Amino acid sequence: MFLFIWGIIFFFKKSLRREMLIISFFTMPFGLTEPLFVPEYWHPQSLFDLAQKTGFDIESLIFAFAIGGIASVFYNLIFNAKFKPLSEKEKKQKRHRWHWLILLSPPLIFLLLSLLTKLNPIYDGIIAFLSGSIAAIYCRSDLTKKIFVGGLLFFLLYFIFFSSLIMMFPDFVKTTWNLTILSGVLILGIPIEELLFAFSFGMLWSSLYEHYYWLSEK
Repeated sequence: MFLFIWGIIFFFKKSLRREMLIISFFTMPFGLTEPLFVPEYWHPQSLFDLAQKTGFDIESLIFAFAIGGIASVFYNLIFNAKFKPLSEKEKKQKRHRWHWLILLSPPLIFLLLSLLTKLNPIYDGIIAFLSGSIAAIYCRSDLTKKIFVGGLLFFLLYFIFFSSLIMMFPDFVKTTWNLTILSGVLILGIPIEELLFAFSFGMLWSSLYEHYYWLSEK
């Protein structure tokens, strides 16, 4: 479903294609982290039963590819946002001295939490995404609106996506997620962890391209 949405945006919005491709191919390898989540977080059915046999699956790569591209451009699509390069003077401001460290902070935080705590990996990811978003706001305060609104937009899209799954497969959550070791909190049948993931991921990924390439909204 997400890949279908990705394809529609890519087909009709030529101006967003470059960003979508770059961020989608950047995000896709994160699907290889699936063994960290199976079965600690969930135990999904997968093609050839790969998730249960190996921890890896093809669907995670497709999922990561699709949501990465969508989250990066959804704000631009809804608001027809345009961007311009930051001036050299702006780039030299003190807060930008941490530019690369801030860009790398989410995977570093995730790694530290994974090694030093016993939190479920989904919480490690949510904390890493939220921390990275806050750090991005410090470094690029001009992207604050895009970060928050981008997170909200992706949250809404994800909510609609998940709600449609539950309508088609009412037992999907109960048979797939390890609710007994998670919070157990469901919002209209959706695990709160999934919604927190969507919001935090949308926040961080909505500004990733502009942050990396030093772009600011016109």
